[in-house]
Amino acid sequence: MKNIKIYIVCFLLSCAVKAQQTPATKQSESISIQGATAHLGNGKIIENSLIVFENGKITYVGENVSDKIKGTTIDASNKHVYPGFIAPNTTLGLVEIGAVRATNDISEIGEYNPHIRSLIAYNAESKIVESMRPNGVLVAQVTPRGGRISGTSSIVQLDAWNWEDAVIKADDGMHINWPDLYSRGRWWLGEEPGYKPNKKYDEQMTELQAFFDQSKALATSKTPSKHLPYQSMQGVLEGSQTMFIHVHHEKAILEAIAFAKKNNIKSMVIVGGDDAYKVGTTLKDNNIPVLLTRTHSIPKNEDDDYDLPYKNAKNLVDMGVLVGLQNSGQMERANARNLPFQAGTVAAHGLNKEKALQLITENNAKILGIEDTMGTIAVGKDATLFISKGDALDMRTNQLEKAYIQGRDISLETHQTTLYKRYSNKYGH
Repeated sequence: MKNIKIYIVCFLLSCAVKAQQTPATKQSESISIQGATAHLGNGKIIENSLIVFENGKITYVGENVSDKIKGTTIDASNKHVYPGFIAPNTTLGLVEIGAVRATNDISEIGEYNPHIRSLIAYNAESKIVESMRPNGVLVAQVTPRGGRISGTSSIVQLDAWNWEDAVIKADDGMHINWPDLYSRGRWWLGEEPGYKPNKKYDEQMTELQAFFDQSKALATSKTPSKHLPYQSMQGVLEGSQTMFIHVHHEKAILEAIAFAKKNNIKSMVIVGGDDAYKVGTTLKDNNIPVLLTRTHSIPKNEDDDYDLPYKNAKNLVDMGVLVGLQNSGQMERANARNLPFQAGTVAAHGLNKEKALQLITENNAKILGIEDTMGTIAVGKDATLFISKGDALDMRTNQLEKAYIQGRDISLETHQTTLYKRYSNKYGH
């Protein structure tokens, strides 16, 4: 019996060591960060700045004047302050180990799942989630995958006990995977390799329109029946939810816009949009934002410029389109921490650095509908920000010293930093 108790204690201790960092406690005193170069996230910079926040909210942003200082003072001279970076369209917290099915909540069976809510599957204690924070990624839009309609995403902050504590905006949008115009030949089924027109495109579009028609009919019916998938579409149809359409090709983007108009969709975002620059004028005229395919990727078409993914954001910004960066794709959860460096690559290919910063701060906040509380360093907004020793868009100098989420002083320790210290000591000896 005594041995059993010892084993239980050892097991619990090992779990404690491996668990996520304990979420920070609520801000209890005023904090003043002075002397830093403040990158506000809206394209503006304040040299030798002062930022004050109390009870989780920013109360002063401006020049470093002594009569505005309150509470604990942090000297950030020769350092930089940024708003927390926002990662849209990510599966953070939905999968821990891809090869272990029990940890995979990325998608559900079936093609039409608007009633699926990613929020309740979000694992706030994911080791992958905590690894975002040392690079300044503090907020994420947790998004389901799969099917024609994947379900609803929600926006969370990345330092929480559970999904209830993490949520910033629940069920912000519905995600639709637009039918592919082209399909790749599956050699393992005896099909001819390479791309070819999708023969089922018209059929798939008819099915999608029929689903919207049925959802609208349910809303206007005098004797509505209980049909959870149709009922779950009402937010999109009424305008309280954004419709995120995952689509890439020029023709498909235009058809998606026409589809949204036909169904009187009030809020729409293009996700991916490899060819969005070809229809930039149409996107601007219809006030449709774009969450671009990850910057660190290769061109999708043979006749694309070799550096198109690097300069695609600038192309759209120059056309007046509201653009944000996202990181979906291969190894997307672990790679989400590289979001600031994707913005840095955009800056290296022609876009002003502060405008590149906007792609992962203010612009992403506007696209996700959280600009009233997040995305920039401004009076009245949440104190979700961090202090870096250098340029946060450069992987060589993005070295965080402090980070705050809603004024809470969060830990920057992760599984990776623990291993780094462990082996640094080993080889240091």
